[in-house]
Amino acid sequence: MAIVFEKPPLWQRIWPLLTGFDLLLLLAVLLLAAGGLLAMYSSGFDHGTRFVDHGRNMLIAAGVLFVTAQISPQRLLSLAVPLYAVGVALLVAVALFGITKKGAQRWIDVGVVIQPSEVLKIATPMMLAWWFHRREGQTRTFDFAVAFVLLALPVGLIVQQPDLGTAVLVLAAGLAVIFFAGLSWKLVLPPFVLGAIGIVLLIAFEPQLCADGVDWRVLHEYQRQRVCTLLDPTRDPLGRGFHTLQGMIAIGSGGLWGKGFMQGTQTHLEFIPERTTDFIFAAFSEEFGLVGNLALIAGFIFLVFRSLAIAAEAPTLFARLLAGALGTIFFTYAFVNMSMVSGILPVVGVPLPFISYGGTAMVMLGLALGMLMSIAKSKRLMKS
Repeated sequence: MAIVFEKPPLWQRIWPLLTGFDLLLLLAVLLLAAGGLLAMYSSGFDHGTRFVDHGRNMLIAAGVLFVTAQISPQRLLSLAVPLYAVGVALLVAVALFGITKKGAQRWIDVGVVIQPSEVLKIATPMMLAWWFHRREGQTRTFDFAVAFVLLALPVGLIVQQPDLGTAVLVLAAGLAVIFFAGLSWKLVLPPFVLGAIGIVLLIAFEPQLCADGVDWRVLHEYQRQRVCTLLDPTRDPLGRGFHTLQGMIAIGSGGLWGKGFMQGTQTHLEFIPERTTDFIFAAFSEEFGLVGNLALIAGFIFLVFRSLAIAAEAPTLFARLLAGALGTIFFTYAFVNMSMVSGILPVVGVPLPFISYGGTAMVMLGLALGMLMSIAKSKRLMKS
């Protein structure tokens, strides 16, 4: 007697792929994406096809998120070393024969022009999480020393391009993994204390250090000018300080409730530079005011805390460290961008997640969210 197995209908085969997503994380992302579409429609209204392209980039990122969410954390663990090795090799290739644009050598042509440093935003914390996962239960000082070397290699290569913004993001994600792996507070506090002392001295001796012709040696001239502009943007209000001053004016002019959607004068009269990319937060602030800013900040805070909650419940050390690092990436992106536009930090090329225009950055955000969804899904499978 032959046994006939009926093939389940299509919806029964697809349904498992659609379930298991963390709904709270998904809700936070959808709300931030909606805010990004509103901001892009207004700031990019007379800027070609930026709004349409931004929506397309979001759809591509959503596809990357969905596909990545189907990859188990165990599979991600096996991809950590090759992804890191390829990323570092491409950074070395960029240093040797990369493409230079606007004074920075950050790209390489491998059939298509790519920026390898973007890959290291994810590959570096994956590699460090893999390392500590292998050393679980027997972590020594030597293991932390190796981790710092693994982190310093890509960060050093990215700084030399130069690309300070991406270097900060890679450094923050890597340090988050090392800290969550159990680095002692005794080693964490001294760098912060030294940094605080350095900032105080920099402010105290700003006239001498920022005088024309002074060479800081450790920084490129454009980086020195960014720091000096942060300390006193009125030094060159129509030149180096223009970005910072216009961003601060736009944020302040928004007041409590903002000028209204599509009503931002600083934005639509084109006083805000890079208003669809790095300085889109200034355009958003002008039209939606303090209330809109608080709602946006609340969205990012919820996204970060939800990422950390997923990390706390992850089934393996690798998954916990990776999820914690991804949450740190979201925080660093938002904090650095909002701070530089507000005149708190120097201007660096860091976009505002889900809000700023940029295809590569949006795809990397989709990849990061997909990994978080994968970790959240594995947590549910372990419980069941």
